[in-house]
Amino acid sequence: METKELKEKSTEELRELLDGKRGELSKFKFDMGFGKNKNIKIGSILRKNIARILTVINQKKNERS
Repeated sequence: METKELKEKSTEELRELLDGKRGELSKFKFDMGFGKNKNIKIGSILRKNIARILTVINQKKNERS
């Protein structure tokens, strides 16, 4: 997911997307515990996407202030 796409979304849409990504990350961690995932890069990609979403949310919040 690119930052340009995120900046076009509203804060509510970003929060919903954030909740979804956090759910995916927790499922990924759970599956890693049982050895179901072979691709461990998914975890770092999810964490980076979560950070991008949080950054855009904070930027929008600071613009209003």
